[in-house]
Amino acid sequence: MSSAPPTTATSAIASPASHDDRHATRTSVRGPAVRADEHRDLALNPRAVHFDWSRLPMHWVPEEPMATHTMNVLHLLLPEGERWFVRTFQEALPLITDEQLREDVIGFIGQESVHAEAHQGVLDLLLAKGLDPAPYVRQVEWLFHRILGGRDDLTGAAGREHLVERVAIIAAIEHFTAFLGDWVLNAPGLDRAAVDPTMLDLLRWHGAEEVEHRSVAYDLLIHLDPGYLRRMRTMAGTGPVLIWLWVRGVRFLMLTDPELAGRGKPRWRDYVQTSRRGLLPGLTAAARSAARYVKPRYHPTQEGSTRQAVAYLARSPAARAAAR
Repeated sequence: MSSAPPTTATSAIASPASHDDRHATRTSVRGPAVRADEHRDLALNPRAVHFDWSRLPMHWVPEEPMATHTMNVLHLLLPEGERWFVRTFQEALPLITDEQLREDVIGFIGQESVHAEAHQGVLDLLLAKGLDPAPYVRQVEWLFHRILGGRDDLTGAAGREHLVERVAIIAAIEHFTAFLGDWVLNAPGLDRAAVDPTMLDLLRWHGAEEVEHRSVAYDLLIHLDPGYLRRMRTMAGTGPVLIWLWVRGVRFLMLTDPELAGRGKPRWRDYVQTSRRGLLPGLTAAARSAARYVKPRYHPTQEGSTRQAVAYLARSPAARAAAR
């Protein structure tokens, strides 16, 4: 069973795991037991973080609008998406018969609620700077409310099936967020590029918590439906939709950015070049991560390092301030 570290991380974990340590952990144990010791006896807790965006520039990756707006899509997608996570998991709570899993789900709900509000502040800042995110955000709201929302007309077995299907979609999404969280914790290119420190802390705090609770949605899915078919089917549908949403989001932001004056049409080669500079995740690494999800013995503990996530949360300015 996966869970996550307490809000006040122990001082025994003071720095991120080295590349060698992380590689050794991945390869020394096969199957779901990977990183099991890192998760044992841990508890998820939300951290009431606060970020001051008053000095955030439009292009917070200096002279890199492509990198800035590719990551800005997170701020457009996540607030409504994570509120949908919360509603869905609240609906699933009565179906949980394992008390440890119930605690994990409640902790997940608390963390995702904070994530949604933390990213909302960036949307407000974009609007103040002349970039109105509302047209794209309305489409996201429609998706999560009308297409993926709960249905009062479904009861009994049909209602349960609809709920489990949504949990499976969240498990697939959480696989990608864990991949992104692991990437941002191990992206020295962002430090070399002098990314705005407040935004970098937001991304790494959020990424660390995604690694921290990366097993919860998957464990809930397996609790409700241990079969392999649903996991594969929902990943096959979720992956392409996420890519589509992301491409639409980057295009929208680049073309709407008042500082680019309509000259910011994104191209795939721009993404590839930016990722080679270490400012965005590589497409090959993302594809390999997706491929791991379809393996029969996959478990989310094979993605990222809880030890590294806890180490960052122990020194994150926002998380430290929230703990005081």
